[in-house]
Amino acid sequence: MKTRTYLIAAAVIVVVAVAAFLALDRLVWHRGLPEGLIQANGRIEGDHVTIASKFPGRIAELRAREGDSVARDQPLVILDDVQTRARVEQARRLVDMLEAQVEAAHTALAVLNLEVPLSIEAASAKVDSARAVVEKAKAVEEEARQDVARMRALLPEQAVSHQLHAQTEARWKVAVSEQASAKSALSQAIKELSQAELGWKRIKAKEGEVAALERQRDQSYAALDETESVLNDLTIKAPASGTITTRMVDVGEVVTAGVPLLELVNLDSLYLQVYVPAVQIGKLRLGLPARVHTDAFPEQPFDATVRYIASKAEFTPKEVQTPDERVKLIYAVRLYLTDNPDHRLTPGLPADAIIRWKEEVAWKKPRS
Repeated sequence: MKTRTYLIAAAVIVVVAVAAFLALDRLVWHRGLPEGLIQANGRIEGDHVTIASKFPGRIAELRAREGDSVARDQPLVILDDVQTRARVEQARRLVDMLEAQVEAAHTALAVLNLEVPLSIEAASAKVDSARAVVEKAKAVEEEARQDVARMRALLPEQAVSHQLHAQTEARWKVAVSEQASAKSALSQAIKELSQAELGWKRIKAKEGEVAALERQRDQSYAALDETESVLNDLTIKAPASGTITTRMVDVGEVVTAGVPLLELVNLDSLYLQVYVPAVQIGKLRLGLPARVHTDAFPEQPFDATVRYIASKAEFTPKEVQTPDERVKLIYAVRLYLTDNPDHRLTPGLPADAIIRWKEEVAWKKPRS
């Protein structure tokens, strides 16, 4: 009988304890919120970005230290760039020289493209003229030769005078000489035409020279771009807006490529990490909307989304929660902020969150 009484009493104590636990859970986590909303709190955190150099070198300037707020593309660390600047200047001089050579070659090619057709045209006209002269000289010589033949036939009969015969012979010899001279001039004109037509080959050769110079110029531009890129990379800039949390180096140190120099928290990728008790975690799922409220901006809630739910439970962190809550098993949940206007929110800022797991429920402010 006593044993049965003890069992009944133990069962009553368990029921009372469970009821008290549920009541406490509702008091602490719901705090009077309607069904469909869950309230939680935590501190705003952010994704950490490690900043390193792509090249080895000596640190000449350090423009950011722990706690500094920096903007995207703001210079943070400058490595010694004296030698690299000298290489950039050398590459620029080579580019300028090749650019001038390419321009001169283009000018010469343009002149050739104008001169060659004109030279060929002039040489062709000279050949045509020389051929006409040859034809005329040939006709004159033929006529003079026929006259000489007639005179030679009439001379034995003394039908013509020796003087006329001599004049005819002389005129024929002159015609023969002029025909030979005309043929020689035609031959020279043809040679000049052939020489002028070689201008097309000179144009092809000049085009090849221009193409080669352009390739050298393009290669020099690529080398200049590469050297300037190295120079730019010696000024290490912030990859995103954020707050410097850790500094690993100081001015004068020599660092190798890839060694961490600074660490910052990205202000464009902040999240609020909260803890939800095991009895409530089943209501949450990824993608649920949430609103984050801060004491710094009490009238402006910030939209957020549930992007992470821990797969394993843990005990409530002692430094965050009340003694009553430390007996509970909780799950870590991360609410990523949709936006951080003007970067007003910063890591470490305490905040309350309302997570809505029923769409038809109206938003409420956190309950104290």
